[in-house]
Amino acid sequence: MPYNAGNTLLVGEFRGSSGSPTLWTTKHAMEAFNRQRALWGGPIPVGYAFKRSWEGGHAGQSQHYAGTSFDVAQSAFGWTNAQRAALRQSAVNSGLWNYVEPVSLTPTWEILETGISKEVV
Repeated sequence: MPYNAGNTLLVGEFRGSSGSPTLWTTKHAMEAFNRQRALWGGPIPVGYAFKRSWEGGHAGQSQHYAGTSFDVAQSAFGWTNAQRAALRQSAVNSGLWNYVEPVSLTPTWEILETGISKEVV
């Protein structure tokens, strides 16, 4: 994965279930993930980040289509509600993300979005 530090995000994780032969993202999104991972101090499992709008589950305006949204810390990876809450708070405090999904919308995973316009300094 270009711009991914330390192989902490694999192409298969980024792709998830997408059948697309071409994936895209932004350098900003990769840098935000790298920085969040460093702040967290351990692995952050990614269910997927990229998904075309017609591949299901997301509207045409989805940040997943832009490759700038990460679904992370799923229960399927063994993450607990307490771990997700701590990661969610870390993400909010970091200032790296334009949007951090509230627990009321995704209680068994977390969504972190950079969007396509915010700069990481």
